[in-house]
Amino acid sequence: MKGRDAEEKQTFIADARRAQIFEATIRTLDEIGYIRASMAQIAKRAGISAALISYHYRDKNDLMDYALMKLATDLSSSVLERTAAASGPREKLQAYIEASIAYQAENPARSTALIEIVFHARTADGMPYYKLQDDEDDPLENELRRILRLGQEQGEFGAFDLDAMASAIRGALDEYGFNVKLKARIDPIRFSQELVDLFSRAIGHR
Repeated sequence: MKGRDAEEKQTFIADARRAQIFEATIRTLDEIGYIRASMAQIAKRAGISAALISYHYRDKNDLMDYALMKLATDLSSSVLERTAAASGPREKLQAYIEASIAYQAENPARSTALIEIVFHARTADGMPYYKLQDDEDDPLENELRRILRLGQEQGEFGAFDLDAMASAIRGALDEYGFNVKLKARIDPIRFSQELVDLFSRAIGHR
């Protein structure tokens, strides 16, 4: 029993330490960017030694891979929770758009960190992450396509090319994260409402 308790305590401590390192990684990427985000800089913001980070992650690439996976998972979970609670295809599409913009607005440092990793990290052979073809399906892409397909099958949406529509919606959502000037000109609530109105007309029918 004591051995099990000790093991659970060690697991709890390790999980807490990884969470601490993750949050420090986000702050570092947000403040100084990917290129300057060394293990030492991350350790400084976490208030621990770089050696302790190396105990949990082999190197910067290993840490950034974990950070990217967690950032993407947290974003997907937040959006999918909102779409699951909505009723029909049109309501789900609205929830998808609003949740995507809201997450970016409520988590600006995480959004910046995600962009920094995707556009600056490289694989072992030098391939930029943003050029990689995902081996696993993107849950957000899958959910959007499912909503659009369901709307067409149920006759609630009009005729359109699913690939083109999904790409247009994802592009508009990503633009809000990338475009600093856009975010300065229009608040997230208004922007998401504009997108909802725009794509509600684009998908047709009612």
